[in-house]
Amino acid sequence: MIRDQQSMDDLLRRTRAFVRDVAIPNERRVEQLDEVPEDLVSAMRQAGFFGWSIPQTYGGAGLTTEELALANIELSQCSVAFRARCGTNTGIGTEALVVDGTEDQKQRYLPRLASGEITSCLAVTEPDAGSDLLGGLQTVAVADGDSYVLNGVKRYITNAPIADLFTVLARTEPGARGASGTTCFLIERGTPGLSTGAPHRKMGQAGSPVSEVYLRDCRVPKDSVLGGKAGQGFRSVMKALNKQRINLAALCTGPAIRMLDEAIVHARKRRQFGQPIGEFQLVQAMLADCKVEIEAARALILETARKRDRGEDVTLDVSMCKLYASEMCGRVADRVVQIFGGAGYCGDIADPIERLYRDVRLFRLYEGTSQIHQLNIAKLLLRDTTD
Repeated sequence: MIRDQQSMDDLLRRTRAFVRDVAIPNERRVEQLDEVPEDLVSAMRQAGFFGWSIPQTYGGAGLTTEELALANIELSQCSVAFRARCGTNTGIGTEALVVDGTEDQKQRYLPRLASGEITSCLAVTEPDAGSDLLGGLQTVAVADGDSYVLNGVKRYITNAPIADLFTVLARTEPGARGASGTTCFLIERGTPGLSTGAPHRKMGQAGSPVSEVYLRDCRVPKDSVLGGKAGQGFRSVMKALNKQRINLAALCTGPAIRMLDEAIVHARKRRQFGQPIGEFQLVQAMLADCKVEIEAARALILETARKRDRGEDVTLDVSMCKLYASEMCGRVADRVVQIFGGAGYCGDIADPIERLYRDVRLFRLYEGTSQIHQLNIAKLLLRDTTD
C-alpha cells in the first residue's frame, strides 16, 4: 500500500540521488576500509534511512511494507554495506520490538534507532542452531530474583561488532524444545557478560561487519524481556523474519538491477569481431533472461507486500519471495560475469561486477537457505491442500 504517491516518489528520488552521488563513488573506499565511514553514516542518518520502518510516533517514517520494499530496491543498487549499515534498524533488529515491545521499551529505544543514534541487531543463530532453531537453541536464560542470567554464543550476527542494542533469543524453560520455552531479551552493549567477537573475514560484503555474540553470566533485569512476558520469543522472531524476508527479497533485486545496468553499458561499448557484443544473439539472450527474472521478482515482492499490508497471511508468499529473489540474483550475477568475460573476474578492471558477484552469494544462505525455503513452501502447500 502506498499512502501518498507524491511523497513516495520524492523518497525514491532522494534515495536514487544518494546511491548515485554518494554511495557509488565511495564503494571502493568502503571495501578498502572494510567499514562504512562515519561521514557516510552521518549522510545516511540525515537522509532518514535508519527510521524507514519505525512508526512515525517514535520518529520514523512508518513506511508500509510495499513502500519499504520499493525503497530497499533503490538503496540496494550500491554496495551491500550501505543498506546493511542501516538495515538492521529498518528490519530484523527492530521489527520484533515494533510489533511486540512494551510501550516503555518502544519509547526507550525506537526514537534513537530511528535517528540512527544507536544500531541494533538480532542475535538468534548459534553454532548448532540455524535452520533447526527450536531444536538446536542452546543459549539459556535462568531466572534469578528480579533478573535473568544468560549464557550462550550467537554466530553470524550482522552488525554485532557495532551494535548498541541486541535482541537475543534464549531458552527460558530448561529441556523444552517448543516455541513456548523461548524468550527474547533486549540487551544494551556495555552490559556485563555481553561481548562481541572480531569481525569475520568473509567472501564478500566488505564493510558489513559480522561476528559472534558471547553471553557469559550476563545478568539483565526482568524488564529486559521483550514485551514483558516470557515464552513469546520464537513467535516474535518469526514475526520479524516474515516481514524481513520481503525486505531481503527486495534487497536481492536492487543488486540485480545494478548488474544488469552495468552489463547493458558494457554490451554497447565492448567490441569483438568488429561490432558491439550486444549485437550477438547469445549475449542478447542473457540480457533478456536477466530482465525477465528481475521483473518477475519485483512483481512477486510487491504483490506479497501489498497482501501483507492488507493483513493477509503471507507465510507462504515470503518464503517464495526470498527463495526466488535470492536465486534470481545469483543467476543474474553469473550471467553478467559471463558477459564481461575476463574483465568480470578482475575487480580492478570491471568494478563493481567482481565485487557484486561475491557479495550476492550470501543472499541464498542467510535468513533461511534456499533449501529450507523449498521445504517450507512444500510443507505449507501440503498442509493447505485438501482432496
